[in-house]
Amino acid sequence: MKLIEASRLDSIADYAIREVAMPAPSPQEVLIQVVACGVGYVDSLVSLGRYQVKPALPHTPGQEVGGRIAAVGAQVEGLAIGDRVMARVSGGFAQFVRAQAADVKTIPASMSEAQAAGFRVNYLTALHGLRDRAALKSGETLLVLGAAGGVGAAAVQIGRLMGARVIATGSTQAKRDFAQAAGAHEVMDTASNGWRDRLKALCKGKGPDVVFDPVCGPLFELAFRSINWGGRHLVVGFVGGAIPALPANLSLLKGAALVGVDVRQFLLLEADKAAAELAELLQWVGEGRLLPPVGREFAFEDYRQALDYALSGQGVGKTLLRVSADRESVGPTH
Repeated sequence: MKLIEASRLDSIADYAIREVAMPAPSPQEVLIQVVACGVGYVDSLVSLGRYQVKPALPHTPGQEVGGRIAAVGAQVEGLAIGDRVMARVSGGFAQFVRAQAADVKTIPASMSEAQAAGFRVNYLTALHGLRDRAALKSGETLLVLGAAGGVGAAAVQIGRLMGARVIATGSTQAKRDFAQAAGAHEVMDTASNGWRDRLKALCKGKGPDVVFDPVCGPLFELAFRSINWGGRHLVVGFVGGAIPALPANLSLLKGAALVGVDVRQFLLLEADKAAAELAELLQWVGEGRLLPPVGREFAFEDYRQALDYALSGQGVGKTLLRVSADRESVGPTH
């Protein structure tokens, strides 16, 4: 089988397609034929050794896949060959990948494997952030920065489902259109000059109750200064460049909280709660209440362009690496 691998992390050019032996699952694992693998900003950072957690070498990118089970370990129950699944993995840029059975979930009939490949991290981050960390209430105003990105679009959809009035930002008209199609009630640009006044007008003279911020860029302090009394500003990521600082007195003056959202630690430290929330999200998909958008897809051979594109911040939705066709039969398992 083929996978994408690098023995050093100096450049995306270090990665190459390699032919390796077909892996076999351990008793607690399944083998997944990958249809698509999600490609996010963090995946690109990890691939370049720039993330806070360094990967072991050699490294194959990809942490989230959608596909079909090709083989099942002897001790695995509740999963079968041919099941359509999403999975948290290590090394998803591959035709086949092993996954712990506990990290594999079957997907609803209405969900494609491509949708599944970009779902778990983004939607779990949005629900955990808005419900558990911000305690978002129906009727409150939610401001989503970077709303056209994968996690931003998820926050727009989840916020609307929770009954919030959603205002979304986008740096281009295409991104604003995408956010509005995802469910935002109002959209606005990101030009800093006069931005607070434009936000105030959309908030009917007030400010947002919750800010969902996966960017933490030039609008970070402006958004916090605009927040309502008792507001909650969620720090989700730092795709905006240098990590910004906030004068401590602003929290006191606003009676507001700066709250971190780390889905990686949520999955590790509150595994049962994370599993229950993922099951709830998949139920919403099955009921037609959530329709995850698919971003730009890249062919398997175009993996370098996919990593560059995810790092650029140009895309809308979740970028995907397409590995095989949705309806391709499950391949050999030995």
